[in-house]
Amino acid sequence: EGGDHYVSGLLGRRTKNSLGGLILGLRMKEIALGSQGLKVTELGYGCMGLTSFYGHKLPDDEVVGMLKKVFDRGVRFWDTANAYVYSDFWRLLQLQSPVVCQEEIIGKVLQEVGRENVVLATKTGIRMKVFPKPTMELDSTPEFVRQQCEDSLRRLGTTYLDIFYLHRISPTTPIEVTMATLRDLVDEGKIRYIGLSECSAKTIRRAHKVHPVTCVQMEWSLWCRGIEKEIIPTCAELGIGVVAYSPLGRGFFGGEFRKGENNFEKGDFRNTQDRLTGENLEKN
Repeated sequence: EGGDHYVSGLLGRRTKNSLGGLILGLRMKEIALGSQGLKVTELGYGCMGLTSFYGHKLPDDEVVGMLKKVFDRGVRFWDTANAYVYSDFWRLLQLQSPVVCQEEIIGKVLQEVGRENVVLATKTGIRMKVFPKPTMELDSTPEFVRQQCEDSLRRLGTTYLDIFYLHRISPTTPIEVTMATLRDLVDEGKIRYIGLSECSAKTIRRAHKVHPVTCVQMEWSLWCRGIEKEIIPTCAELGIGVVAYSPLGRGFFGGEFRKGENNFEKGDFRNTQDRLTGENLEKN
């Protein structure tokens, strides 16, 4: 809906051989994402599962190897976030925080493949806390957004971010205030395009009045189609691209589950997803 320049999909598979089966042999073409001049490959790669939320973190060399394979297959649109973190307690011996952002690993890969060869998206708006227990809090204040931009630039070893998303919408900071900060970061050359994630059509319109929103990232797949009622028409009207995350339904449509069973390890957040556990999984 709205033409082929509105939609890109993020694949985020961890298994070593699955990626090649999905895109091997495809000539990855570029499409315009939104109407602000950004071009990306038709498929993007969601990096979250390489280090976070899908069970144990892969060893660094496997993460690097996977990203190089993604690059070699022609997928040059990568998606990460400040909130994609993992623990490395050896860092305590160096008097450093044990909480590590996956952006550090991605930054090393960018040095090898060339920063200019990848369209890189990362996100702000979630404050991670470790003590007394791991928690995530929404924070869209100008100070926090600007600091996270600087942190991302440093970790990724780059002078600019192609897309800087507001990861989630904070109810305590008006979207206009956050967008004004993101607009300033565009003017300063630190980010090229602004994105929103998991937001309402009303929020999109309010944000777009402050500065053009290039793309909106939402979960969209065969079993998650709620955005088709309001979000998709709104984005089509305003010339905003849509980036679909989890287009394979958290692995469900990629053939990961057989006979209504899953093999999620401890720490895999999918254990908390009703659609992927118990009799619901078998029925689905």
